[in-house]
Amino acid sequence: MPAAPDPARTGPPREPGEPGVLVLAATPIGRVADAPPRLSQELADADVVAAEDTRRLRRLTTDLGVTVTGRVVSYFEGNESARTPALLESLLAGDRVLLVTDAGMPSVSDPGYRLVAAAVEAGVLVTAVPGPSAVLTALAVSGLPVDRFCFEGFLPRKAGERARRLASLAAEERTMVFFEAPHRTEAALAAMAQAWGEDRAGAVCRELTKTHEEVRRGPLGELVTWAAEGVRGEVTIVVSGAAVTMAVDNDPASLRAAVADLEAGGTRRKEAIVEVARMAGVPKREVYDLVHKQDGSAGGGVR
Repeated sequence: MPAAPDPARTGPPREPGEPGVLVLAATPIGRVADAPPRLSQELADADVVAAEDTRRLRRLTTDLGVTVTGRVVSYFEGNESARTPALLESLLAGDRVLLVTDAGMPSVSDPGYRLVAAAVEAGVLVTAVPGPSAVLTALAVSGLPVDRFCFEGFLPRKAGERARRLASLAAEERTMVFFEAPHRTEAALAAMAQAWGEDRAGAVCRELTKTHEEVRRGPLGELVTWAAEGVRGEVTIVVSGAAVTMAVDNDPASLRAAVADLEAGGTRRKEAIVEVARMAGVPKREVYDLVHKQDGSAGGGVR
């Protein structure tokens, strides 16, 4: 009688001769206790573990109390192109290949994309062990709108290239998430303030989930001043998108609808009322009365 399928393994049971499986596994961005429960089993069961840093992999497995029995290979930016064909051969031979990076989800500003693309093209099953992500964690704690966002990775190091990249994002209305090195954080924030204005709201998330976690929120101009004192640790920057531009008629139905649209996008009601009044060229009190008369709510007015 064939063995029952392992419920921890994704997808239907494999037949002999079929390709293996590529597993992308998220690793902790800070505390090892945040490791996904499935990570330990995948590390123990993998035929091949491709790790961005094999030394950090050893520390992780020691902390998790896991013994890796499969073959361990390094897979980082410098050898990603050269090592992908060999890993694809292992997958086509039926191996279960586990890909881990230093922190977070592989292929998100980390090695992995080339191997995923090659595996998909070859018809190999690609799955993931979901878990920690600096992008989503920073977005969630930033206090900025989260209904629509984009991830921009690392900005160019050269000032001119960085300025051009930021200029291309000037009209981006979605909340933006960036990774940055601590020693370049001040320069990045200053370039953002110059490109988008010092009043644009942002948040610098430092050492997320670690002992010295810090989230600094405020206008970009204030964040530049804060960063001038020096920034340490892993940094993720979240910046609000450009203000939504829309024409607003000053009839009651249009004013109420405009406030509702801004609220649906994550803007607080008070700020939505102020913005709609500005765009329509009417007093804030008029918009406030229309909105609160419709829903019957009470409370303090807009000053």
